[in-house]
Amino acid sequence: MPKARQAQVASIIPFSWVDGPGNRFVLFFQGCNFNCLACHNPHTIPLHTRRANEMSVQEVLIEIRSAMPYVSGITVSGGEATVQHEFVLELFKEIKKRSEFEHLTTMIDSNGNAPQEIWELLDPYTDGVMLDLKALVDASHIELTGSSNTVVLESIKYLDSINKLYEVRLLMVPGHNDSDEELITTSLWLKKVNPNMKIKINAFKTHGVRASAREWPEVNESDLVRYHSIID
Repeated sequence: MPKARQAQVASIIPFSWVDGPGNRFVLFFQGCNFNCLACHNPHTIPLHTRRANEMSVQEVLIEIRSAMPYVSGITVSGGEATVQHEFVLELFKEIKKRSEFEHLTTMIDSNGNAPQEIWELLDPYTDGVMLDLKALVDASHIELTGSSNTVVLESIKYLDSINKLYEVRLLMVPGHNDSDEELITTSLWLKKVNPNMKIKINAFKTHGVRASAREWPEVNESDLVRYHSIID
């Protein structure tokens, strides 16, 4: 009998109000294909680490069952969930085929750095994707993440076209991606894709970030007012 597929799991939050609609069970995968300077969970970037736990789909389902009376869905996050997309696919398939889980929605919190082929595989079993856009300007994106945003922008367009883009999240980092010009350009680009796109602004804070970003300025209230005045 073949060995069950194992996932590298960084952590689990049984009940969360900030990782998608409603109260959600959140599975944080280990491993990310970006190397963000502003990452609030830098320990989740490497795929293999002693801090991670190996879990099978059945083990994750046991954890979900214990939380089921209190949640309306499951969100997979990270790290970057699509790095372990084969496991996400197996997990979501099991959730969708079992009547005991029929009230649970399946959401992916992603950096968008996945080719269309992966989204096509996950599409039939995924109810929505919350996608982080670190910067529309590629030079800013490379500075913040170490990688180009070309695949991310294609993911936004594709997921919107199949009605699976729940929201785009913009992490605003003062002095790096929050100039009026960049905000205007970003807003126009996103609204050209979909005038009704849901856009969420996340404010950069230094809590938990790696050493290279600990001295960066945090977003303040006046920054937030400016961001919303431009984006909205």
